[in-house]
Amino acid sequence: MQILYPELKPYQRHQLKVSDQHELYVDEAGNVDGISVLFVHGGPGGACDASSRRFYDPAVYRIITFDQRGCGRSTPHGELGNNTTQDLIADMEKIREFLQVEKWVLFGGSWGSTLSLLYAQFHPSRVLALILRGIFLCRQCDIDWLYKDGARRIFPDYWEEFESHIPESERGDLLQAYHDRLTGDDELARMAAAKHWSAWEGNCSKLRPSREALASFTKPHNALALSRIEIHYFMNKGFIDENLILENLQLIADIPGRIVHGRYDMVCPLDNALALHQQWPTAELHIVRESGHSASEPGTVDALIRATQDIAKKLERES
Repeated sequence: MQILYPELKPYQRHQLKVSDQHELYVDEAGNVDGISVLFVHGGPGGACDASSRRFYDPAVYRIITFDQRGCGRSTPHGELGNNTTQDLIADMEKIREFLQVEKWVLFGGSWGSTLSLLYAQFHPSRVLALILRGIFLCRQCDIDWLYKDGARRIFPDYWEEFESHIPESERGDLLQAYHDRLTGDDELARMAAAKHWSAWEGNCSKLRPSREALASFTKPHNALALSRIEIHYFMNKGFIDENLILENLQLIADIPGRIVHGRYDMVCPLDNALALHQQWPTAELHIVRESGHSASEPGTVDALIRATQDIAKKLERES
């Protein structure tokens, strides 16, 4: 069983201005001359952290992590203006150019898998390989699963906590009700809604409940960005056409891929990964027993590290 590599401090940190409004936090670690890999975090509205650098051999990889617009250490915090999927794809390309990377491996989980797939479809010549975890295709059915009628049947107690924050008269459209509060002028109402929104996702994220994971999700700084940016994206259907990713997989047919998905993922169910693999059969699909959605579960950690090791060996042989 593979475990995370030891904690690694960045050798370089950057604040990269990508628009008049937005500045991104970017850092680099590992081997400056190694295979470039970009960690693409989830959410939308999540962030990178110390563990984001621990899935790769630092002697082999040049590890690049960044916080997407409005979250983590990027500024302004929680900002929704000029914050769309197309903006994030353009930001990734600006990071590549800024760091003078010719081609890189994309390592994305959950929403990070969505964004990695879209970037690869827009810029296939810049992608060496894709390592994807907890696939989220951002179809309406995928959003509905978590916020309408799907996961609530598995976690009715947690759903009751999530739903109870909204008056009964508004529960016919929970997304709209949460959107009104998370984008409103009442700071206390925003923060309360943010904690309930983030707690719902945190409670669903692991096969085995984790107080540590829930505390991270509901930490005010994290919860506010995650909830505001997620609701902004989901109300706008991810700023992409329905089924866009699956319809354009021929654009990445020749890019090596590894798909890792927990069998008991209740945030992004396994059918996301199966649908992706059916249309992208050259990618390897690894279904992890006894894992949910989180990247930190032991079986998923093992599968992801094996993927980074295998991809590195493949790229080294080809070079």
